Amino acid sequence: MTALTLSTSSAASLRADAVVVGVAKGPKGLVVASGAEAVDQAFDGKLAATLETLGAAGGEGEVTKLPAPAGVKAAVVLAVGLGEAPADGGGHAAETLRRAAGVAARTLAGAKKAAFALPVSGAQDTEAVATGALLGAYVFTSYRGGKEKASGAVKEPLAEIAVLGGKPRDKAFKAAAERAVTVAEEVNRARDLINIPSNDLFPKSFAETVQAAAKEHGLKVEVLDEKALTKGGYGGIMGVGQGSANPPRLVKVAYTAGRNKPHLAFIGKGITYDSGGISLKPAGHNETMKCDMSGAAAVFAAVVAAARLGLDANVTGWLALAENMPSGTATRPGDVLRMYSGKTVEVLNTDAEGRLVLADAITRAGEEKPDAIIDVATLTGAMVLALGDRTFGVMANDDAFRTAIHEAAGEVGEASWPMPLPAELRKGLDSPIADMANMGERMGGGLTAGIFLKEFVAEGITWAHLDIAGPAFHEGAPYGYTPKGGTGSSVRTLVRLAELAAAGELF
Repeated sequence: MTALTLSTSSAASLRADAVVVGVAKGPKGLVVASGAEAVDQAFDGKLAATLETLGAAGGEGEVTKLPAPAGVKAAVVLAVGLGEAPADGGGHAAETLRRAAGVAARTLAGAKKAAFALPVSGAQDTEAVATGALLGAYVFTSYRGGKEKASGAVKEPLAEIAVLGGKPRDKAFKAAAERAVTVAEEVNRARDLINIPSNDLFPKSFAETVQAAAKEHGLKVEVLDEKALTKGGYGGIMGVGQGSANPPRLVKVAYTAGRNKPHLAFIGKGITYDSGGISLKPAGHNETMKCDMSGAAAVFAAVVAAARLGLDANVTGWLALAENMPSGTATRPGDVLRMYSGKTVEVLNTDAEGRLVLADAITRAGEEKPDAIIDVATLTGAMVLALGDRTFGVMANDDAFRTAIHEAAGEVGEASWPMPLPAELRKGLDSPIADMANMGERMGGGLTAGIFLKEFVAEGITWAHLDIAGPAFHEGAPYGYTPKGGTGSSVRTLVRLAELAAAGELF
């Protein structure tokens, strides 16, 4: 993991491979953002003019490199665009700082140390820059080696980040830096899990990974294997996992702050590989299906983060882990499963498997009567069609709770959008032989999936469903602090919700 330090040194005096400065679009052209005054002075006040000559315009995500002049101890000046300069002379939004820092950290992969002289006016800005830089520095190299790695074609992450303007002895700044490190490390933990191929990450190995982390962070873990799941009547999880040589697991991982504390239950869809089962996915849709456990990865990472931050709330994670494969033992379309709740479900499509494992976990989590249940899943392609690749949908049985989640996500820089649960779509889940079917009408499929899950929420429990199918796995070019591959989507939102619960501001 990239190291983080805070420094009160000027941007010109700190020794580093590169110094990162911010530039923005002003009313009369490019302007140098605060924090970079010493570097601008080294350019005789002509840094903006020099950058404009090189084609810089200050747009978000824009990066321009140039040699550092005499008077700057770093070898390179890296100017990163911040977009429009604040009209009122105020500061830049936290997400703008996160993304700019992320772009810079990605650009500087392979370097030993970089000084970030972006505009920082307080501890919150420091945290934003630190978080963005640490997330942007992420590189997954576990499966890269040999000549390619030795030649330098595969670059290691930026080794050290120094955030200038941060006060290392100030309690607020120290806390901000510590939170940034914890949250970024846990997002990156989720990213690592998502990026691991399915031949190495399957239900049993995922459960073992959780057990190892639990020992390190003082968490309690309970793992139900296929025998316990069968005996316990977890028909949804077993129905999905019975076609695979790698049997399913239900993992409970819990951080306990104490009695009478707010209690959040997070539930993650953990399909470690999704072939679609007997309802096999078409060619071209299988290659990235190792990412179908992104919800479970996010939940696991969020619980660890809550423990590391010492939050004053109880946070329990439920990871519904299975591998959805076609075989002679696989569930067939038309089969009926008896769920943990006792309800029966006719399986019309074995590729609508995530809702089946989640339903069992939701019922089990409800038995502990938490204050709220939030499930997280790469659940439907319909949600991607509705909201695109960068925004997750939020559904809930309580409008105020749905709004709180949407606002928390926005606060930490994760794009989300409130979605409804139209009552008229429930009829589409009717089955002629079972209590319900696992598929409904094609139109509004993402909403129907949420309605299905709602059927398994115990009376009186506040519940929300996050469909992260779009942003969980990024197949395009990296942007901001978002890498190619697993993104760790929703980890920061879950952590923020746990913080709000601990502060008595969520319920």
